[in-house]
Amino acid sequence: MTVQPYRHEVKYYETDKMGITHHSNYIRFMEEARIDWLDQLGYGFDRMEAEGIVSPVVSVTCNYKKTTSFKDVIEVEVKVKSLSEVKLIIAYTMRVEGKIVCTAESTHCFFDDGRPAVIAERFPALYKAMMETM
Repeated sequence: MTVQPYRHEVKYYETDKMGITHHSNYIRFMEEARIDWLDQLGYGFDRMEAEGIVSPVVSVTCNYKKTTSFKDVIEVEVKVKSLSEVKLIIAYTMRVEGKIVCTAESTHCFFDDGRPAVIAERFPALYKAMMETM
C-alpha cells in the first residue's frame, strides 16, 4: 500500500521570537501525520477508539536538522520501523522542498479496555497494512 506524506504548513503562532518553528510543534506534526497515516490505512483513531483500542505514546525522539519558519510546508513521511504484536515504532522524516529538517520516532503500545492488546489478533487487516508500510 502506498501512503502519501502528510503536509503541514507552519502557522505564525507555531514560531518563536526568532521566527523559527518552536521545537515542541514537531511532536504535534508527528501526531497529525500519524492520524493521517492511520486514516489512509483505513483505521483512523475514531474507528480504533470506537472499537475499544487505544494506542498511547510510550516514547518520542526528535533530531532537528534544519530550522523551518512561517509558511514553510513540511512534508512528513511516516513509515513503520518496527512492529511486534503489541508494540509499534514509527519513523518520521520531515522535509521542506526535499531537504530533511527533522527525523523522529515514536513508540506505541496497544490497549483494549485497559489491557495490553495483540494488534495482530484484534485488527489483523491493520497489522498487515502497517507491515506493508515498513
